[in-house]
Amino acid sequence: MRDVVVLAYDGVRLMDVTGPIEVFGTAARFGAPYRVTLRSPDGEAVTTSTGTRLMVDAEAGTPHTLVVPGAPDLPRLPIPVPGLVDAIRDLAAGARRVASVCTGAFALAEAGLLDGRRATTHWRHTAALARRHPRVAVEPDAIYVRDGRVMTSAGVTAGIDLALAMVEQDEGAGLAREVARDLVVFLQRPGGQSQFSVPARTPRPRNDVLRALLAEIAADPAADHSVPAMALRARVSARHLTRLFHDGVGATPAAYVESVRVEAAQALLEAGETVTGAARRSGLGSDESLRRAFLRRLGVTPSAYRDRFRTTRGAGPTGRGGRRRAGPSAP
Repeated sequence: MRDVVVLAYDGVRLMDVTGPIEVFGTAARFGAPYRVTLRSPDGEAVTTSTGTRLMVDAEAGTPHTLVVPGAPDLPRLPIPVPGLVDAIRDLAAGARRVASVCTGAFALAEAGLLDGRRATTHWRHTAALARRHPRVAVEPDAIYVRDGRVMTSAGVTAGIDLALAMVEQDEGAGLAREVARDLVVFLQRPGGQSQFSVPARTPRPRNDVLRALLAEIAADPAADHSVPAMALRARVSARHLTRLFHDGVGATPAAYVESVRVEAAQALLEAGETVTGAARRSGLGSDESLRRAFLRRLGVTPSAYRDRFRTTRGAGPTGRGGRRRAGPSAP
């Protein structure tokens, strides 16, 4: 029996708790040897960030898997939950696997469990995690990252992705796929955190000219979005256009356009397009341009990226789980 302990605490985000519990509980219904318990640092019931009250289980033995969910206030310094870090250290000491959901990575980092490891968290807080814990190699676009026995995931619903990956690691892709079907979720989400996406993560510009240009880029990434062409359409100078992008999105026009085109290429590859077709239809042009852009932004070649479709397991000797891609589970 694999004991999965989810460590809840006052202020915890409810879905960070319930998402993994649903995955492991469903896997257990299909025959996987999981026993899920909910604990708290002091053994008392907890109140989630939504106000929902959760009862916790009595303490038991050493967990096989420890899951630390996140909370809206967890990125604050110091960690605003008495006893949480000590509880993590105690439970993690004998656990075979330790995982965090969303901002739970901040608690793992405070406990020293992420030192010298790669990790991720909610995209809104990746920069803060990197600044506060320079010994952690933060991967801001990963849905989840596996580094040795420690796994971390992006925001909220990514806890479901994380738990499915652990089920696949333990029981194989077949059972994980059955769980995903039952929950009506992707076995592998079609995108990293950047699916939430360059346009979606870009604050709405106050400037009407820039707002119109960003809409054009999102609508047709393969169109001519060179600085001269955009400046002509916007009826501004190239220098002024560059200033608008810098002030409005914090990037040069070329960098922003490339980021949107890479996302478009990712979607095309996920849909079965060839590397050459994805390069042409996304606006990146040649295979080599696509390759350079992927390596620069994703750290993987387009062909390797495309080949990651059929499993939640990432490529590479360390079992990286970020930037994985696949289609949805069949209903």
